[in-house]
Amino acid sequence: MSDNYDCIIVGAGPAGLAAALYTSRDRLRTLVLEKFMPGGQINNTDRIENYPGIERIDGPGLVAQMQKQAENFGAEIKNGSEVTGMEKLQDGNIAISCDEDKYVARSVILAPGSDYRNLGVPGEDQFRGSGVSYCGTCDAPFFRGKHVVAVGGGNTAVEETLHLAKFAEKVTMIHRRDEFRAAEILVEELLEKANEPNSNLTIKYSTVATAINGDNKVRSATLKNVKTDQEEDYPCDGVFIFVGMVPNTGFLKGFVELTDSGFIKCECGYLRTSVPGVFVAGDCRIGAAMQLATAAGDGVVAAMMLKQYFRDPNWWNEPVSDVLPPGGR
Repeated sequence: MSDNYDCIIVGAGPAGLAAALYTSRDRLRTLVLEKFMPGGQINNTDRIENYPGIERIDGPGLVAQMQKQAENFGAEIKNGSEVTGMEKLQDGNIAISCDEDKYVARSVILAPGSDYRNLGVPGEDQFRGSGVSYCGTCDAPFFRGKHVVAVGGGNTAVEETLHLAKFAEKVTMIHRRDEFRAAEILVEELLEKANEPNSNLTIKYSTVATAINGDNKVRSATLKNVKTDQEEDYPCDGVFIFVGMVPNTGFLKGFVELTDSGFIKCECGYLRTSVPGVFVAGDCRIGAAMQLATAAGDGVVAAMMLKQYFRDPNWWNEPVSDVLPPGGR
């Protein structure tokens, strides 16, 4: 068992690295445990144009800057360290098991992120980041004048498809069922858009994608009607997949409160979880916006709330008020 840390951060994506910057800059002894390598999903992004203050950068480039900044203030980052369990100790500290190692901290910020749920079809991995996307808000502007296929039927799928239609020349939305699972008001907006004269939005029901095809970029998608089993090679320039997120929280079952889908329950203003001293940040929590900038913002908020917990541990049990507790600089 190692010496105690002031803060251990689980996950070195944008949320975890932003938190590490703030905690280490406040002279808190900080350890970041990362299962693979820093960056998470953002490493798969070759163009970032919606991060405030940075006109354009690739994912690995931004991650390298964030990591260096945190390490310059003293944050310790351990790659290849998969957290397997956590335990609240009698003295109020938190023990974190990581393979054969165990670490102890006064506080923890959970930022393990989430993964996009995949279709699992041929070509999906090959063209990921080169025509296959999971975020319309992030990537729609790159498809101006293009034809894209959008896959899904929930709230996010409908919202993101409507966003795509503002940029792409043509959007074909496919859904495996005969009706959408999204909220009725969203479905009404989608159908209204699709029924407009000369609309650039087409909907194909009872349809799934069975392959994504191309050479150096996406050229088409193989679409299959689930009722007739008929397939067609459907020309397109990109495929957007909106079939849900899978939070990386399996190791937290029985430790903090999770939703049925595995997202971490918290107070969205303070980012407090059900366990005193344990905060959450980024895409793994309920109510997350699933954006790079908001993930980084979560990391900052968690780090600032952590200092309030250090000042007054009883604050954890106080109800949410209209005024946030005093933060840092």
